[in-house]
Amino acid sequence: MPTAAPEHARGHAEADGIAARARGLTKAYGSGETTVLALDAVDVDIARGRFTAVMGPSGSGKSTLMHCLAGLDTVSAGQVWLGDTEITGLKERELTRLRRDRIGFMFQSFNLIPTLNAAENITLPMDIAGQKPDQKWLDEVIDTLGLRARLRHRPSQLSGGQQQRVACARALASRPELIFADEPTGNLDSRAGLEVLGFLRQAVDNLGQTVVMVTHDPGAAGHSDLVLFLADGRIVDEMQRPTAEAVLERMRLFTGGTGTPVQVRPDGDAHPGTIPEKSPEGSPDKD
Repeated sequence: MPTAAPEHARGHAEADGIAARARGLTKAYGSGETTVLALDAVDVDIARGRFTAVMGPSGSGKSTLMHCLAGLDTVSAGQVWLGDTEITGLKERELTRLRRDRIGFMFQSFNLIPTLNAAENITLPMDIAGQKPDQKWLDEVIDTLGLRARLRHRPSQLSGGQQQRVACARALASRPELIFADEPTGNLDSRAGLEVLGFLRQAVDNLGQTVVMVTHDPGAAGHSDLVLFLADGRIVDEMQRPTAEAVLERMRLFTGGTGTPVQVRPDGDAHPGTIPEKSPEGSPDKD
């Protein structure tokens, strides 16, 4: 839902490297005439210490890109690195360990355990891994997210915004190299959505985290440092220091101002021709 982005100082610390990157990243579903090319030889660098948003029409491949960068989905061709570690080709056990130790996740669904209180949900991944949290860092995360008074509450005793803040704290608790957020405000009202986006912004500016967020909302994208625009499985444009208004205007290139997606050349120029809103029947949605 639309969420306005307030003025804010972005990227207090300059990015000091690349948190993740992909070269020739290709993902195809199906075979033969039913093949759906979700990602088409994508090259991308995710700067460390920055907030990157990924946008595009339905079916553009934005969620598939996130899943491949995070090691949640296999690739058909190309290479993906987390820091200096190439993750393409890793065995599932190695990928599980990498995701657990080096990546944080936020999803539209909060994915909290209803029988655990907020504090227990926050530390659950580390508890499962037999790791002790850095208490100083954990306290900083809890206080930044304003959860100190809610730690003993179970999810059913929390509002939607508070539950998503717990999910955010869980993603931050292990101090991961990279946080992936897939439509994190999708289940929230405007006020709660703004709060969560503000906390993600603080995680970058004040805690030095790296965030990649997939969103359909120009207002949400307006909180980021950089927006990557996808169309037809390719990154076709980007915008530094975005505003909600500028993102919305740029997105009109993808819909021709009519709500009907149009293809966009790599130089950013729109031209006639539709981008499929949905994958062919029997194929996974490539959004």
